[in-house]
Amino acid sequence: MSYLKFDKSRMINLEYSLSREILRTNRKGAYHCTTLVECNTRKQHGLLVMPIPALDHEPHVILSSFDETVIQHGAEFNLGLHKYDGENYSPRGHKYIREFDCDSTPKTIYRVGGVILSKEKIFSLQDNNIMIRYTLLDAHSPTTLRFRPFLAFRHINALTLENERVNKSYTEVENGICTCMYQGYPDLYMQFNKKTSFVFDPQWYNGIEYLRDQEQGLPFKEDLYVPGYFEIPIKKGESIVFSAGDKRVGTHNLKHHFINEVERHMPRSSFYNCLKNSANQFTFRTKSNEVYLLTGYPWYSVRARDQFIALPGLTIGIDKPEAFHEIMDTALPVIRRFMESGSLDPMISNMDDPDVLLWVIWALVEFSHQDKKLCFEKYGQLVHDIVAFIKSNGHENLKVLENSLVSTNGRNRPVSWMNSTDMGKPITPRTGCLVEFNALWYNAVMFDLEIQKEMGRNAKIIDELEVLSTQIKESFVEVFENEWGYLFDYVDGGIVNWSVRPNMIFAVSLDYSPLTRAQGKSVLEFVTKELLTSKGLRTLSPKSDGYRPYYVGNAYEKDYAYSNGTSWPWLLGPYLKAYLKIYQLSGLSFVDRIMVGIEEEMYNDCVGSLSELYDGNPPFTGRGAVSSAVNVSQILRVLKLKKRFEQYY
Repeated sequence: MSYLKFDKSRMINLEYSLSREILRTNRKGAYHCTTLVECNTRKQHGLLVMPIPALDHEPHVILSSFDETVIQHGAEFNLGLHKYDGENYSPRGHKYIREFDCDSTPKTIYRVGGVILSKEKIFSLQDNNIMIRYTLLDAHSPTTLRFRPFLAFRHINALTLENERVNKSYTEVENGICTCMYQGYPDLYMQFNKKTSFVFDPQWYNGIEYLRDQEQGLPFKEDLYVPGYFEIPIKKGESIVFSAGDKRVGTHNLKHHFINEVERHMPRSSFYNCLKNSANQFTFRTKSNEVYLLTGYPWYSVRARDQFIALPGLTIGIDKPEAFHEIMDTALPVIRRFMESGSLDPMISNMDDPDVLLWVIWALVEFSHQDKKLCFEKYGQLVHDIVAFIKSNGHENLKVLENSLVSTNGRNRPVSWMNSTDMGKPITPRTGCLVEFNALWYNAVMFDLEIQKEMGRNAKIIDELEVLSTQIKESFVEVFENEWGYLFDYVDGGIVNWSVRPNMIFAVSLDYSPLTRAQGKSVLEFVTKELLTSKGLRTLSPKSDGYRPYYVGNAYEKDYAYSNGTSWPWLLGPYLKAYLKIYQLSGLSFVDRIMVGIEEEMYNDCVGSLSELYDGNPPFTGRGAVSSAVNVSQILRVLKLKKRFEQYY
């Protein structure tokens, strides 16, 4: 039985099917994303979306959609679906859907009278190429398929309007055509595995609307260009493969190529397999073989903090340590240049955020569980250099105080992962000594100390690190622990922030914790009582003033809720690690119960992945980016940790 299967009743219910999306990617930054019924509801949706290095290295929607029409005895049945003004959906092809299955490839079964047609999509892992296989499962009379390509050729955050600048010319190629709407873009090749006829019939389809953008108060209406249509006869039992990409393909190999790509993809046949597939989708490899992790879809970027938080789970969490090294090897020169000269890299943004280097060491600590000897040999010097860089106040916004804690200025710009802004200013300003910064700082110094001892390094350096770590530990408890048994979120001079936030959990979860077991247990209990939901940890306790659990409303209202009540799955990684540290084997059943709530999300939002954040109150609706790297990675890390506990005990 299929793990991810949706029946007719769910597919024809637009309220249900339009709220669920599918995502497929390659390893070059290109993707395909739409809803279950293939009605695009975001401007970032498209059948073929890919980065255009000649323009800006950012993704552009090239082929928005590909509408099919079944023709029998002169009668036409259009399987497409678009939203127009108001609640007008046309041509309402979803009513012909009988079932949808996306365990292996997204597969839709249509029934039109006596015609039963299956449609399967696969994205090439290596090329900017989407393929669709149509199979006529049953038909009682001659059948023809007609296809209309809806072209956009625009940035994912822009919208197209009818214009005279469009280049309407095209060139016939083997079993198809190639065309390019605007200068600077690559040609789009649309080809079939068998001979087809193309009818040039250029038209603009005006006023197509994107429901999710409309709900968010964003520009949501555009015009799409259709250059004409393809027609091709199909026999009962026959399969036809369509290819769209930026390169000409050999059409005689299309069927074989489709099958090969299917075999290379792991079926989404379980919770773990869904997460593993999703993990692979965040990998972005450049032409020069540099490897990065994208933050998520469809927002799409490489951000330093997110990359290093996601790195262990998306690599060693799916038993791909070689991928960890590839990404670290790409990042190492960027890290070195930043520490040596303060220079930033155009590919990895926000490298200068004050906690990024601490997250780098955190990721290396996690890797050390995989291969401690290799970690020490390959990355030991980097760890020591980062600690020395911070200790010497080399970072312009991370200073070591007399008590050995680190302090940052977050009054005018966000400095932590709670980084929503209004008019450029942080909505939730956190400044001074931040609790997770200093937990990570202690973790980093202790890891450096362990490496120096293990590698038999300079005794003076070891003595200095021992003194520093002792000072940090003592100061941490003195500064952050309060009489109620939890930790202040930040302390800025004589000002303490009493807000109950999830950042304190890192002081318990990190391999090197500055807290005793009793102190850690108290913090864990507070977080459990105040912040835990079935989808993650809330960013603020419901008992606090300013609690906003729902990520809805205008831009400011959503940005405010971002760090003041919404729930984040990635925080379950440190939370459940802390739980297992405290309760050991007896905590495994609790971890299982939490994972049940996360597994439910495999059928919601982006099917088989996890959204960026969730409302802090029931029904815990998914919001933000439909597929989030840090969330997927931390849940994979929990599953890996759980397995390790089960084997060890």
